[in-house]
Amino acid sequence: MKLLPIMVFAALSMPAVGLHADRCLGSGVEVQVLGSGGPELTPGRASTSYLIRRDGRASVLIDAGGGSALRFGDAGARFADLDLVLFTHLHADHSADFAALVKSSYFQDRKRVLPVLGPAAGGVFPATTAWLSALFGKPGGAYAYLSDYLPGGDGSYVLQARDIAIGGDSVEAVYQADGLQVSATTLVHGPVPALGWRIDIGKVSVAFSGDTDGDNGQLERLAADVSLLVAHNAVPEGATGAARALHMPPSVIGRIAGAAAVKSLLLSHRMSRALGREAETASEIRKAYDGPLDFADDLDCIPLIPTLSAAP
Repeated sequence: MKLLPIMVFAALSMPAVGLHADRCLGSGVEVQVLGSGGPELTPGRASTSYLIRRDGRASVLIDAGGGSALRFGDAGARFADLDLVLFTHLHADHSADFAALVKSSYFQDRKRVLPVLGPAAGGVFPATTAWLSALFGKPGGAYAYLSDYLPGGDGSYVLQARDIAIGGDSVEAVYQADGLQVSATTLVHGPVPALGWRIDIGKVSVAFSGDTDGDNGQLERLAADVSLLVAHNAVPEGATGAARALHMPPSVIGRIAGAAAVKSLLLSHRMSRALGREAETASEIRKAYDGPLDFADDLDCIPLIPTLSAAP
């Protein structure tokens, strides 16, 4: 990480400390950025993907955009260790490398069911269950040779997909197991079915905005009092047209972070139109939020509990 520290949280109150940008500590709960970019092919940035680690073990994968499979390997993570996969939405820059990750599992010893949660269908976008079938189903799947990993196959484990459809202004708990509690809400990303995710592990919590315009009031409810909010900084202040209709400008990120009283804020999904404008972005956010703030790069690691075990 660059200049501003992220607050570190444990069972007892702890002071702010600096981050180790080059490695995870391997203890407690850590959030690792696998892809800090968007759909552009930006040098040094994979498309969107995040990993929650528990005592060094890969536990929850959030999105799997292009290039993230490489970063997954760079991070020393093992697909066999994952407890859960979450998708904010099914744009290619959030999902394109999932098939590569599944293929990698052939060379590991995974036996457990792997839940895969994502949005229900909408517009031209399939439901998550239908998307996995289109990738791996037999006959006709793009990678039907991997169909053994779907229910009814003969693979060593099963991808257990669930479509998450949340109406109105609800924030709903949708998964609880192995010390994880996962909640979701519906966010607005133009015509794209999109979810925001919150993961609570013991005394810490992380919320992921995915891509959203931030205008429906749900992200601040989802992220209330979280240890870390990972928000997408795809556009600069003053963005208009389709860019603004799809993404939050810095002032909206700041308003949400302030209203939600998040403990720390990480900006990711950094597109070329926002890169190089970090000072301006931070200034806008600071009008409504004065907590720890930083900008994500690939493989950055944010420790939330550096010494307290959070393993199941």
